[in-house]
Amino acid sequence: MDELMQTESIVFAPFEAHHVDGALALSRAAGWAHRREDWEIIRSLSEGRVALAGDRVVGTALMTPFGHTCSAINMIIVDESQRGRGLGRKLTTAVLELAGDRECRLTATNDGLPLYEKLGFVATHQIVRHQGVVSHVVAPENADWAGPDALPAIKALDRTAFGADRDAIYNALAKEGSFAAIRQGDRIVAFAATRLFGKGEVVGPVVAENSEQARDLLAFILSGKEGRTVRVDIPKQTSLSSPLQDWGLPREGTVVAMVRGAADHSETPAVQTFCLASQAIG
Repeated sequence: MDELMQTESIVFAPFEAHHVDGALALSRAAGWAHRREDWEIIRSLSEGRVALAGDRVVGTALMTPFGHTCSAINMIIVDESQRGRGLGRKLTTAVLELAGDRECRLTATNDGLPLYEKLGFVATHQIVRHQGVVSHVVAPENADWAGPDALPAIKALDRTAFGADRDAIYNALAKEGSFAAIRQGDRIVAFAATRLFGKGEVVGPVVAENSEQARDLLAFILSGKEGRTVRVDIPKQTSLSSPLQDWGLPREGTVVAMVRGAADHSETPAVQTFCLASQAIG
């Protein structure tokens, strides 16, 4: 798959840095909120494929590896003028080959569900997007900002919650944004990240022992963002939709989380993910 492949007038090639502007144009045409910076970050963490019509990017797909055991399949877009030609399937198949034996996770719209099911993905739960202008939020007293020295503990908590090594993502998040944490003594037991993204800012991931800690971390971060546009993506089964709506972030839509080649995650971890870093990378 590393060599160019020809299908009629469409060429498939590795996703490289010079394709980012074309990918950005494609995502904007599809109504996605991603900035060029958002594309740059995820491209730097991933391998991918593009579909080209001449020099124009008409399709994209990325595979973001999490160590050697897990990956996220994401940024799958096909130009509206090229749909119905099987480009989405070809691009997805190509990045699944890049994933090798890794467990693969993705989020799907209703339109994408049939394709991903045919490729062996199984739906696990829904992801709810909340976005709006933050209203007045009272900051709790049990959370505070965390400095660079907290990063190893934050990475360890995420590995427990997510079930895979996402150290590279957290190195990028540390450069792009800030972390808040809840501590018990000197030990960090829950954390949240925030950064610029899309139309404004995003809060996530949020990893905590329980929903009360997750709510307090969200309240702490949002208390400093009154009047700003913020997005939060949460698994539907969490109990955070109500407070998010109270804080000015209404529910805007849902996607379906799916997995292929799932490893054994039967044991309940000590912490869990209450908010995603993004729908693309979980």
